[in-house]
Amino acid sequence: MKLSTKTVVVIAIGAALYGIGGLPMFGVPVFANTTLKPAMVILALFSVLFGPLVGFLVGFIGHWVTDLFAGWGVWFTWVLGSGIVGLVIGLFPRLTNRRIQSGMFLMKDFALFVVLALIGNVIGYGISAFLDTVLYAEPFAKVFTQLTIIASGNTVLIAVVGYFILKSAAKRNHQSSNLREE
Repeated sequence: MKLSTKTVVVIAIGAALYGIGGLPMFGVPVFANTTLKPAMVILALFSVLFGPLVGFLVGFIGHWVTDLFAGWGVWFTWVLGSGIVGLVIGLFPRLTNRRIQSGMFLMKDFALFVVLALIGNVIGYGISAFLDTVLYAEPFAKVFTQLTIIASGNTVLIAVVGYFILKSAAKRNHQSSNLREE
């Protein structure tokens, strides 16, 4: 698979923003080694605008960057989880026939966005929690609590902030499509 220069640049920018935005100083600690990160909105935005491959790589590389700079070591299980979240949310453009790119953002699109965010968080971080239990002998109750908090918290955060960002993106795209050369 060959990626265009534009795609590589988008991935690099998205991963850097998500990675730096995911640092503990920008998050809200909620449980043992568990932080709600506003940077999840960055992951969702890049996933929606550029698709599943970009979403996966922004989540995977970005989470890796967060772990490197946060000082607690890289937890590959959770790095993988963030990649999966980005991949699932990245299905949005295909499932909506790229309506945002054409300037439309319907309520059913928003509902799909929220459902994809929830599914992505449950599957992605569910795999992370499962792997932590199997590979690192983490207590099931702890990782299940982490999964529950992260999946629900991230979904609410992504839904609330994402709504306004996606509505604005659709509006901007609609205005751009109405421009005509005279």
